[in-house]
Amino acid sequence: MNEQEAFTKPLCELIKLCGLPFQKKKLSDEVSYSVAASKSIAQLGVNCRLMMKAQAASRLCLYLNGVDPSGQLVFRSSEILWNLLENTSKEEVVNQLSSLECVHALKEVFVDLIMHGFRHYDRQLRNDLLVIATLLAENRAAPMIESGFTELLIVLATFTEVKIPNSLVKSFKLTYCYEDFELKKLLFNVIGILSKDPRAVPLLSENGVMPALLYYVKPNQKPGFPDWSAAQYEELQLHAIAVLALVAPMLVDKYLSCQANTLLLVFLEWCMCQAPFFGQGNSFHGTGGRGNKLAQMRYSLRVLRSVVSLYDEAVNLNLCDQGAISQLLDILKYAANKSKEKEEAILLEMEADILFLLSALCENDLHRKELFSYEGVDILIPFIQMDPKKLYSGLGHNRLLFTALDCLWSCVIGCYIAEDCFLEKQGIFLLLDLLALKQKNLCNIILGILVEFCDNPKTALHINTWRGEKDQTAANLLIQLWRQEECELRVKRDQYGRIVDMKRPIASNFQKQQEVIPVPANYPSFAIMEISENIRAKLYLLLCKLGFENLPGLSAKDFVTLAIIRHYIDFKVGEVWSELCAELKEEFRPVESDEEALKVISEVPEGTGKMVAALQTEVLESKHHQEIQEEEKAYTKIRAIHKQREMVNKSWENFLTRVSNYEALKKAKRLQEKSIEASRCKSKTQNEAVHSTDIKGLGTTIGSGRLVTVESTPPQLIGGPLAVADSARRKPSVCEGALKNIKRVKTLDSIKKDSVPVE
Repeated sequence: MNEQEAFTKPLCELIKLCGLPFQKKKLSDEVSYSVAASKSIAQLGVNCRLMMKAQAASRLCLYLNGVDPSGQLVFRSSEILWNLLENTSKEEVVNQLSSLECVHALKEVFVDLIMHGFRHYDRQLRNDLLVIATLLAENRAAPMIESGFTELLIVLATFTEVKIPNSLVKSFKLTYCYEDFELKKLLFNVIGILSKDPRAVPLLSENGVMPALLYYVKPNQKPGFPDWSAAQYEELQLHAIAVLALVAPMLVDKYLSCQANTLLLVFLEWCMCQAPFFGQGNSFHGTGGRGNKLAQMRYSLRVLRSVVSLYDEAVNLNLCDQGAISQLLDILKYAANKSKEKEEAILLEMEADILFLLSALCENDLHRKELFSYEGVDILIPFIQMDPKKLYSGLGHNRLLFTALDCLWSCVIGCYIAEDCFLEKQGIFLLLDLLALKQKNLCNIILGILVEFCDNPKTALHINTWRGEKDQTAANLLIQLWRQEECELRVKRDQYGRIVDMKRPIASNFQKQQEVIPVPANYPSFAIMEISENIRAKLYLLLCKLGFENLPGLSAKDFVTLAIIRHYIDFKVGEVWSELCAELKEEFRPVESDEEALKVISEVPEGTGKMVAALQTEVLESKHHQEIQEEEKAYTKIRAIHKQREMVNKSWENFLTRVSNYEALKKAKRLQEKSIEASRCKSKTQNEAVHSTDIKGLGTTIGSGRLVTVESTPPQLIGGPLAVADSARRKPSVCEGALKNIKRVKTLDSIKKDSVPVE
């Protein structure tokens, strides 16, 4: 047919024949020819890709208003458009429908169905066309505003709530059937999409979108429309509040004039009260809100978050004047208590939103920080105490922790009352515990908080007091983080951590690979931009606050790294000068005096590098010398122990010899007497008393000493005054007393055997 037009008519006849039933002559024909028949029909069917090449979407839309005796034109055309949307590129279909003529045609058919459609079939078709119009509204190139379609949709979405007279909807009445309920939701959805288009903002403002959406921000004591069911009204309410979160930032003036902050705070107060309410929780927006008011609270907080994130002082002041800080803290406490019962994603999201709201409201305002400090610090501490294992739960703990840290930075730091309260509750210890996890995404913000906290003179003591696992100190932790960061940046160091590149001691591998590109004077160089891309600058500042002297718990390796950290700013200045010199040489040749000055300046970092390297070597040598001395002390102690053992063994052997050999005992006695005589003074004085060293009648085989162990029979067995006094208290049996005596003798015998006499 493509080659010869004569084949066109026969092909059309063949296609008509395919509309008739197939003739079956034999029972086996259905089995034999079913595959061929299905393939032939499939080849003749709605080929969406080829239809799009032929501009089918545009052609169908243009003829929606054509003469239609059958009454099926709009329905069949919409079915084909849906097939095209489902089976080809949605963007391509929307682009074909985005001409002014197509939008006009779609609008006229939609208006006709709105005004004159009364059947269930008409309402369904109307909603299908509205979905297609919604897709067009997402395309900024579609002339929705120019055609008047945008204004029509806005008026339809709001006329039941604000009752603004408008000729566009003069004869339209919204019923409470399911199709009209779906229409209402689709119109709310269109409002949310239009809010993203700045050109549609005036239309949203003029046609009462803000009061229409705020109409639903009220307690659910009675449904807003008498014929909506409780579940339908709740779904509309949640949808309206969700759309309000999108529209409010675009209509701030209308938001304030409608007293939206007041309505939302009152609504949140109702959400926390004990008034009976049973949320249905059936819709998308009602997730997690079955049997409670959490869904209403969740979307109300989203609205506040959307307007507060603008950092518009009029909005924030209006909120704070109505006691929002105190109320938000109460809601946060309420949500935290709920989370203790059962942690759910909706509760964690609400907690994160409240923490963000508090951060935005209190930032840079001392009075608001003081209002927060009275009970806010107590509420904030448990969020920072979060179990690190929960960060990977997928429920939102990670976001919650970050918002808690942001709240700490914005609501506590800068207010001495709040800071002291945080310090008293060992908050610095909690931050260091989190820092000890060494998680890249946490380290940056925690180090920033600690640097700011160090402006408080009490903070340094808390940091130095902290101890981690294996008695790790904060200084050791900070230096470990520095080494970890340099390892990731691939900074050159030798096996002991010393400087290798004297000219660029702290430059990363990526930094060294960058070519010199001349940039304007107000544009930061790579060496400056690198500061914000890693945590080394924060580590340097924090150690500067703590001081580089007398840091506890550092090893020799730590001191080697500390020498580099101490001169970080010198090395960074050297990098900037190096870039400056390279840029100057790229652009022009400096005069001789300037060149000499640049040469001297460029040599300074290298000199500093050599000085630091020499200091590092000195530290390592000192450590090596100290280790040798400690090793010698250890060996000396070991030798002394061995010598003492030898003396003990020799003494024991001598003792055994004396007690087992009478001749040896006499010999020992004679040696003892000679030793005593030798120790006497040689010069004798007149009338000097001579004391004998022998004790007459002594039958021991060892030398006598000053301490004597006495073994005596217990008084209970021999009687006497002591026995009488003792028996007055308690009268033990004879057997009991004898057993005690035997036990005491055995104990003394064991002491004798284990004891070693020392001469």
